[in-house]
Amino acid sequence: MQKMKCTICGWIYDPEAGTPSQDVEPGTPWDEVDPEFRCPKCGAAKKWFEAI
Repeated sequence: MQKMKCTICGWIYDPEAGTPSQDVEPGTPWDEVDPEFRCPKCGAAKKWFEAI
């Protein structure tokens, strides 16, 4: 599964870890993350993430 990087602050979404603080369970691929997801570090919208 592909990691995604916030282009605003550099925070990395790792699908293997998920983001439990935002109800994203471990093992959730990026395309299944809620469209309303916000970066937990800076609040950027999902559209500001790019594959790394």
